[in-house]
Amino acid sequence: MSMEIDEVLATLRRAGGDTTMIEVKSAAGGLPDSLTSTLSALSNLPGGGVVVLGLDEKAGFRPVGLADPQALKQGLGSRARVFTPPVRLDISDTQVEGKPVILAEVAECDPSAKPCRVTSTGKAFLRSYDGDFELSALEQQGFLAARTAPHHDRQPVAGTCVNDLDGELVAAWRDSIASRGRQGLGRFVDDLPGLLRRGGVVTPDGELTVAGLLTLGIYPQQYLPRMVIQVAAVTDRPGERARNAQAIDGPIPAMLDATLEWLRVNMGSTTRETSDGRVREVPDYPIVALRELVANALIHRDLTAWAAGQAIEIRLTGSKLVIANPGGLYGITVDRLGRDHITSARNPTLVGVCQDARSMSGGERIIEALATGLSVVAKELDQAGLPPARYFDAGIRFTVMLTRSPILAPAAPPVELSPARQFRDGSNRAVVIEAILKQPGQTVAQVAQATGLPIPQTRRAITELRARSLLRADNDPGKTSRYYPANQ
Repeated sequence: MSMEIDEVLATLRRAGGDTTMIEVKSAAGGLPDSLTSTLSALSNLPGGGVVVLGLDEKAGFRPVGLADPQALKQGLGSRARVFTPPVRLDISDTQVEGKPVILAEVAECDPSAKPCRVTSTGKAFLRSYDGDFELSALEQQGFLAARTAPHHDRQPVAGTCVNDLDGELVAAWRDSIASRGRQGLGRFVDDLPGLLRRGGVVTPDGELTVAGLLTLGIYPQQYLPRMVIQVAAVTDRPGERARNAQAIDGPIPAMLDATLEWLRVNMGSTTRETSDGRVREVPDYPIVALRELVANALIHRDLTAWAAGQAIEIRLTGSKLVIANPGGLYGITVDRLGRDHITSARNPTLVGVCQDARSMSGGERIIEALATGLSVVAKELDQAGLPPARYFDAGIRFTVMLTRSPILAPAAPPVELSPARQFRDGSNRAVVIEAILKQPGQTVAQVAQATGLPIPQTRRAITELRARSLLRADNDPGKTSRYYPANQ
């Protein structure tokens, strides 16, 4: 990666703090001890990252004025050599407000050598959306497993046989294949044993594959006990325990149905008035988007031995929803998610079986496998007036975070009055709608630049204006939304 200081500052200020890929240290008193874990973590991160020395995060990323930049750069070079393999740095001098700042780009460690460890202790670290964390010995095995192409989904599960399959799920799977015609796999629909074998459900020796058991098994957890979704609703208050925590099990179609039902019951809702005067309850997060994200976690989780003891985790708080699964992205990077229609899959056999598996409640396909799911998520969140999903790939763990925005009830007049007359509370809504009236079709970033507001405040104001039916969004799946007055 290559970033200029202006780009780094803009990213930090939008986020309001360190990001997964950028770590800021004031370094006013020299190199901090915490830099060791940060260098290891960024080296293990897909794409690497950036360390910035000389800015004070608490002061809005203002420069502190480094006393001896040359000594800090030499110290960085020395610190980079305490790892196995050594961390590769590209160190450059720059300035912010006329004061020296050091920019150190940390290259991603070669995947064949990961994880990057502190030589003296053997410890390795990784970035997450909430900071650095030390890898356990088991998690380090995840990097070793990633050195070869994944294929565990087609491995046999010892002790299983066709009697461990759910007859209804198998019948629905076969009917789905038959509906496509007699070409390809459809040629074998009249020969069920042959269809199960050629479809990746049963091995030639008669045992079920991991993919077949997880998707069509009566109770996969008899053999794979941690292939579950661990859900919990928690508050944002420190020290308060989770409520309604449970492990959701069963085959993938059943887990998907049960997880969505749990989310419907446990997430909040907002009372909204529609344009015809009716009142309805709108869930905090759109169910269609949640279905795509939960299905993705189920089919793309790591199935290798190191992750066998880890569950998919869903945490619901008053302000956010976090979905995390073992195993990073495969064949694509975070910046291309939802933009490029790439069908690369960590578990190709599992994807193939799930593509013809059907929901146990409504009979819908589990997945389409057309690489359009995250575009649907983006569109659904935008239409609900919510911020975009945030994705974090830590190499051996993938996390999705959805956040809530305050939604105001509509009940506002059409855009005929001047914004100043409509909004006398001094809020950001007035300046935002003024900017969009002057130049319709702007993105959030463009509105923020035109108004001088931070991007989070700009997005919040746009959300409120859309909830009042004063703005509308015009976007294509996977593209950045643009905003217009509702009457245009």
